Amino acid sequence: MRICIVYDCLYPHTVGGAERWYRALAERLAAEGHAVTYLTRRQWAEGEDPGVLGVDVIAVSPGGPLYSDDGRRTIGPPLRFGFGVLTHLLRNRRSYDAVHLCSFPYFSLLAARAALAGTGTPIGVDWFEVWTREYWRGYLGGIGGRIGAFVQRLCARLTPRAFVFSRAHGERLRDEGLRGEPVRLAGLYAGPTEAPAIGRRQADKPLVVFAGRHIPEKRVHLIPAAVAAASERIPGLRGLILGDGPEHGHVLEAIRAAGVEDTVTAPGFVDAEDVSAAIGRATCMLLPSSREGYGLVVIEASALGTPSVVVAGADNAAVELVDEGINGFVAPTGDAEDLAAAIVRAHEGGAALRASTADWFARNAERLSVESSLERVVESYSRPRSDSTRS
Repeated sequence: MRICIVYDCLYPHTVGGAERWYRALAERLAAEGHAVTYLTRRQWAEGEDPGVLGVDVIAVSPGGPLYSDDGRRTIGPPLRFGFGVLTHLLRNRRSYDAVHLCSFPYFSLLAARAALAGTGTPIGVDWFEVWTREYWRGYLGGIGGRIGAFVQRLCARLTPRAFVFSRAHGERLRDEGLRGEPVRLAGLYAGPTEAPAIGRRQADKPLVVFAGRHIPEKRVHLIPAAVAAASERIPGLRGLILGDGPEHGHVLEAIRAAGVEDTVTAPGFVDAEDVSAAIGRATCMLLPSSREGYGLVVIEASALGTPSVVVAGADNAAVELVDEGINGFVAPTGDAEDLAAAIVRAHEGGAALRASTADWFARNAERLSVESSLERVVESYSRPRSDSTRS
């Protein structure tokens, strides 16, 4: 088959869970013998090879920053990318047997539907998240939020074949007007699936680790106060905040405000091996996000035998990956005392909780692997076409 994948970012030029997913999907389809084209923005130097073996990577719009200084997506890059996708697919209306894309940032989905109308080309759409109207208003304000919610609802109704990665967002997508039932893909984990070996923790003192982008919805700035509160009950507790982003300065200010400069550090981006080593020796991985479309880092921590602490919330799909007291804890709010109480429970769980976390991963590894999701997507494009999956 001739398959076109559409996403505005390409791993490892841009790093994230969705980026890894589309890179893995492209490589898997190519390895299966399909002719794969990957439409994206330019994220590499002119004349350089984007570096995806067996995949024809085409930049349909220029690169550059996607986020404003406050960590929110800007409108320019999605519009330019959507126009590039529209132009390419209009020129190649009959060139592909299937097109697979991400719902966000929406304009590429609208472009694909418009360009391929009447061709019968199957279109599959990944919906990592479906935002509530309240979240849209908080993100873009009154008028902008209403426009964003309208566009999201329109795209849901224009989705012929939907793939979702969490129960909550699948339900929201149906409420937004999706025709048909979304295909649930449980797995995005691409690491080793063998049960982790649980031995003596390497950290000489209790340690809380965060790893991810420093953007508003991650609420990384809550971590220093939580560590300060937990250290009153856990002598010698330290915090390690990995990653970077527009909120990094806010995080450094929060460290100073909490008075934990000697025990909480935020060194920025580090190598993947260093991230894995830090999480592996941690007492817990702390993810105080208010919004997560999946929560891959919870699985990555469990794969190392490290329990996670996440926060309850209507927009946080990461809670679906935590079995209370088995591989971590769900704090009721992001308040310092609530986060601290969960950290203390993880510390008190000790070796037994780490063993329980490792067992949880062993039982769920296959289901949560990216390979299981890839198989379902590849299988879906091997089925005969039906009216419900045509463009």
